[in-house]
Amino acid sequence: MKSVILSILALTIVTAMSAQTYESKRPAQEDRLFTSQVVEYKIHDVASQLTNPKLAWMFTNCFPNTLDTTVHFDKDGNDGRGDTFVYTGDIAAMWLRDSGAQVWPYIPYTVSDADLKKMIAGTILRQFQLICIDPYANAFNDGPTGAGSRGDITGSKMKPEVFERKWEIDSHCYPIRLAYNYWKTTGDSSVFGQEWLEAIQLTLKTFKEQQRKNGNGPYYFLRVTDRQLDTKCHVGRGNPIKPCGLIASSFRPSDDATTFEFLVPSNFFAVQSLRQAAEILTVVNTDEVLAKECTALADEVEKALKKHAVVKHPKFGKIYAFEVDGFGNAFMMDDANIPSLLSLAYLGCVSVDDPIYKNTRKFVLSEWNPYFFKGKAGEGIGGPHIGYQAIWPMSIMMRAFTSTSDKEIKRCVKMLMDTDAGTGFIHESFHKDDAADFTREWFAWQNSLFGELIIYLVNSGKLDLLNSIK
Repeated sequence: MKSVILSILALTIVTAMSAQTYESKRPAQEDRLFTSQVVEYKIHDVASQLTNPKLAWMFTNCFPNTLDTTVHFDKDGNDGRGDTFVYTGDIAAMWLRDSGAQVWPYIPYTVSDADLKKMIAGTILRQFQLICIDPYANAFNDGPTGAGSRGDITGSKMKPEVFERKWEIDSHCYPIRLAYNYWKTTGDSSVFGQEWLEAIQLTLKTFKEQQRKNGNGPYYFLRVTDRQLDTKCHVGRGNPIKPCGLIASSFRPSDDATTFEFLVPSNFFAVQSLRQAAEILTVVNTDEVLAKECTALADEVEKALKKHAVVKHPKFGKIYAFEVDGFGNAFMMDDANIPSLLSLAYLGCVSVDDPIYKNTRKFVLSEWNPYFFKGKAGEGIGGPHIGYQAIWPMSIMMRAFTSTSDKEIKRCVKMLMDTDAGTGFIHESFHKDDAADFTREWFAWQNSLFGELIIYLVNSGKLDLLNSIK
């Protein structure tokens, strides 16, 4: 019966798409890794309201891409609580950041789908367990396979479960963000057991070590590579910092090495995550001591951000720097990967009306940002990870999410539609002058994020805007 319903939905969507001009790019039903009937109904509901056939087609392909192709769910794992390992797409490893972002858009549908709820709970439990295996790692194997970057020298022997051991603050923030919002949506606190308590204690320990008040701490990173940003200078420690309350992040969300260790967007994310953790610890675990420790660290980092992260730009006035070192030096740029300066309002770390954020947004979407590119195919923010003049669609989506201008939002969505290179999916990046010159044909995070954006715009009363796109 379920497969019949899904077949009818698929046929209805395709029929609505301009006399079947666009054929579905989704895997056959029997090849999909995870199917949620509630999500399928949502796809049908939204696609049927979109009058632009290409937009409806892209939404239908993209929104379920994480579920269709990357979710490996063991319903009976973790003693029946569920266990989920999430690929990034074309890499068979689970990034704490990517996996948290990939399943994020499906949280609203957990209240009506028990299997979906259990799958996301399984993702959360797996993330906590991975942090407990190695709090400095960013990506993991599905078990002790020994795959990944085995030759890196990082201050500790690479465990076989670890795919890559790049220390990134956001690797601890994304699991908290996912678990907190899952709990707020479902009311299910069962994920906050022993794994959670151990993981949050390790998070606190690691954050404090990386404030580097008592020396460099146990972590460093060295790799033999021809990519400058795949290793750290000064024998793996990075450029010198002056301890000031901020947390050092050896790598960015792009997996590129930081230039100055205090990565500002990630410190903002840490403040938010620590306060969410404190609420969980207070309400669910009744652990006031640990909750106060989280709150105190959040307050300390927030105070340091106000003192060290705000700089005076000659054109835009007071803005947030991308990276600082505590000595007064600041790196003025933005990277497309989230958390970024642009994404701070999307993540809820600052308000879209924050004057400093508004100035910062103008800066990062201008030629003053060395990684803002504008060409024949489109415009947006990239970063050094892929190469110069490569725009990440993720930044275009963040621009739309944080915009208060219908004209700007419409332009962003049109740009996303025009740069799919005819594939019906969103790619990691594309060249500013040629959308057919793209990286990563299969990158689930960007696909899910595109679906999230379209649903957000529909729910925000922007359906007419979407339907006015030609």
